[in-house]
Amino acid sequence: MTTLTTIPTTTGPSRYESPPASGASLLTAALAVAHRTMRKFLRTPQLIVVGTIQGAMFLLIFRYVFGGAIQTNGASYVDFLVPGFVVTSVLFAGMSTAAGVAEDLEQGFVDRLRSLPIPRASVLTGRAVADTAVLTWNLAVTVAIGFAVGFRLHGTVAAGLVAFGLCVLFGFAFIWLFVTIGLFAGNAQAAQGMSLLVFPLTFVSSAYVPVDSMPGWLQAFADHQPITAMVDAVRNLCLGQPAGSEVVAALAWCAALVAVFVPVSVARFRRA
Repeated sequence: MTTLTTIPTTTGPSRYESPPASGASLLTAALAVAHRTMRKFLRTPQLIVVGTIQGAMFLLIFRYVFGGAIQTNGASYVDFLVPGFVVTSVLFAGMSTAAGVAEDLEQGFVDRLRSLPIPRASVLTGRAVADTAVLTWNLAVTVAIGFAVGFRLHGTVAAGLVAFGLCVLFGFAFIWLFVTIGLFAGNAQAAQGMSLLVFPLTFVSSAYVPVDSMPGWLQAFADHQPITAMVDAVRNLCLGQPAGSEVVAALAWCAALVAVFVPVSVARFRRA
């Protein structure tokens, strides 16, 4: 006589199966990536020191080499120059962002992050937050050097702090542009070369010379680009002049840069 053994069936998950990972939130994952990036900067201080020295050298060159040849409308050239130079220094810092993103892709760090149950946008957000923190340090050093070479704040201290905050916000917005460049570049060298394409915007603006000194056909472009809007807002705040419309225009450009390049960078990251 044959005995039949009935094997019980279960409807729930087997005890040998791993429970599905819930994953980290966007904020938690972004802070973890930002912490990793900051540790990388601290372990390689040349990344910060070289950028700081480079910005100081260019400021001294503009202050003492070109300062005597450029005429401004009323203000001394050092008071005209320093706000514009502080704003444009965010582009110098952006080159390291583009190169760093491309390097992470090339070395496989991003591939390891993709295997984790975290939001894809958190990787780029963490990088942008860390680079903004480094940028804030660079801006503070540049402002200190500006005061050392003769710049003086003609507005209130509160207006000066608002101007500095605008520079940080502008830097955060432009960092997303450089993150996008790094994702499309493929390697660090190409990222640095592509980043140079942004630098003509600094010269075709009100940062170093008055816009009305340019040819008429060039003034139209210089008056309607993001760097001029930000420079005019920061400069008016520092010189104690009315800056309401300029600040609104600067904030609008910051919002536009973030609205355009955050979705583009995230979409590129998912396909890279």
